[in-house]
Amino acid sequence: MPVTHFVVRWPDGHEERCYSPSTIVREHLRPGVYPLELFLVKAHDALDAASERVREKFGYACSSAQDQWAAIELAAQPYRSQPAAHVTVVSVD
Repeated sequence: MPVTHFVVRWPDGHEERCYSPSTIVREHLRPGVYPLELFLVKAHDALDAASERVREKFGYACSSAQDQWAAIELAAQPYRSQPAAHVTVVSVD
């Protein structure tokens, strides 16, 4: 299963390289600017779908995808109180 990484730029300018165990993330995230809440929905859907692909192939969910989602959710917390917060998906490789 091909691993895919995506780079996220948070509202403070910090960039984070994120992991997905599947290329399905490309169906959910594309480079561009997203309102924070929309990014979170798309990232969650992408990582959930990637984990399900692992389950279909190997019989168990991908804990790394789940860990990545937890890290994204934690990183987003400081920006939730900013109504105009945006996240940039820099790249999806």
